Amino acid sequence: MFGDDPFWLILIKAVFCFAFLLGLVLISIVMERKVLGWMQLRIGPNRHGPWGMLQSLADGIKLMLKEDIVVKGADRFVYLLAPLLAAIPAFMAIAVIPFGPKDDPVSIFGTETVLQLTDLPVALLYVLATGAIAVYGTVLAGWSSNSTYPLLGGVRATAQIISYEVAMGLSFAAVFLYSGSMSTSAIVDAQGDRWFMVLLPVSFLIYMVAMVGEAHRPPFDMPESEGDLVGGYLTEYSSIKFAFFMMSEYIHTVAVSTLMVTIFLGGWRAPVPISLWEGANSGWWPMLWFTIKVCAVIFFFMWIRATLPRVRYDQFMVLGWKVLIPIALVWLMLVATVRAMQNEDYDFREIVLWVGSGVLGLLLLSFVVDIFRDRADQRHEEEEAARAEAPFDPMAGGFPVPPLPGQTLPPVPRRPSRAEKVPAGVNGHGGVNGHDGTEGNDSHIGNGGEDGDA
Repeated sequence: MFGDDPFWLILIKAVFCFAFLLGLVLISIVMERKVLGWMQLRIGPNRHGPWGMLQSLADGIKLMLKEDIVVKGADRFVYLLAPLLAAIPAFMAIAVIPFGPKDDPVSIFGTETVLQLTDLPVALLYVLATGAIAVYGTVLAGWSSNSTYPLLGGVRATAQIISYEVAMGLSFAAVFLYSGSMSTSAIVDAQGDRWFMVLLPVSFLIYMVAMVGEAHRPPFDMPESEGDLVGGYLTEYSSIKFAFFMMSEYIHTVAVSTLMVTIFLGGWRAPVPISLWEGANSGWWPMLWFTIKVCAVIFFFMWIRATLPRVRYDQFMVLGWKVLIPIALVWLMLVATVRAMQNEDYDFREIVLWVGSGVLGLLLLSFVVDIFRDRADQRHEEEEAARAEAPFDPMAGGFPVPPLPGQTLPPVPRRPSRAEKVPAGVNGHGGVNGHDGTEGNDSHIGNGGEDGDA
C-alpha cells in the first residue's frame, strides 16, 4: 500500500506533514503562553491579532529582524551548521506516523491513498535514530561557540540524551512484545481492543518521563538552564539561528507527542464514548481524533512546566540511571514472561499465580536486602561515632594527616602570656616585696646607716 502513490500525491503528503508540524509549533508557542498565563493568574499575550493569536508570527518577524552576530572565536562552519542539524532531524520522524487506518484509504483528487506518508518494518527504530541525530546540533553548537557556558550545555545535552534514550528504548521493547511489530501502523492496529496505556502502564509512565527529558523541556531543561548556564548551548546565538533552535525544541516536543499518541494512546482511534459510533474510525475523522490527542499531550508539557521547578542535574541523572532504567528492565522481564506463557497457552489464573508469586518473591528479596543494608548502615554509623569519640593523633602514622569527618584535632599548646612568665615571688609592678618598686625600706637605711636594719 506504500510506494504505489503517484509522485504528485507523495509530494502533497510530504508538504502536509511539514505544514502539520509547523502549524502545531505555531499553536504550541501561543498555547504555552496562554496556558502559563492562565495557570499563573496573569494575562498572556493579547496584543498581536485577535486574543493575541498572532504572537508566534510576531516573534518570528522580530527574530528575523534582529542583528545576526557571529562569535569571533567560533568555528564558523560548524557554528552555522548546528542550528540546521538541530531542526532538520526533528521533521523526519513525522514521516512514519499514521494519521488514519491503512485498510480504509481516503480519496485525494480522485486517487485512493492511506493517511500516512510511509511506513517501515522498523519504523520506531527510525524514529529513535532521527531523534538521536538531533542532539548533534546541540553538542556542536556548544562546542563551536568557543565559550564556557555553551560547552557545558552541550555536554549536559549529550549525557541527558544518552541517559533517557536507554529508558525510552526499554519502554518501546514492551510494546514490541505485545504488538509483534515495530511498524507504527501495526502498533496502532494492535490497540483495537485496549490502548497500550492501559495494557502497559509502566512503559507508558517511563516514556512520559523520558520524552520530557528528550525534548529538553522543563523541569528537565538543564542544557539551557538560565540560572547557571545563562542559556546554555545557544548563549552565543541570535537572530534566525536562535529561532531555529527554539523551533527545533517545539518540533521535537510535537514529534514525541505524536509518537506517544501512536504507541500508547491508540493513535488515530477515537476515544471510548465516540468509538461507539460505527463511522468514527473511517474516512477523515481519524485525523481529527489524532490531532486532538496530540494537542492534549502538548498541553501536558505546558502543565508540568507551570507546576514543577527545575531539578538539580545530579537528581536528574539519578532518576534516569538508578530509577527509570532498573524499573524498565524488571518490567520488560515481567512482560516477556507473560507473553511467553500466553504463547504456551497457559490459563489466565496460572499466569496470575506465577506472576504474583514472582512479584512477591522480588518484594521479599528487596525487604531482606533492605534489612541487611540498614544493619550495615547502622554499624557504619556506630563505627563513625566511636571513631569520633576516640582521641585523634595526627602523627600516628609518622607523618601529619588531616582529621576525617567527625574527628577533631587535639588542642594546640597555648604560649604563656607575659604575666604568666613572671616568677611567683615577683609582684605585678616589677618590684620585690615592695609597694613602689624599690628594694627594702629606705627609711631604715637612712636611720641606721651601715648598722641599720636594711
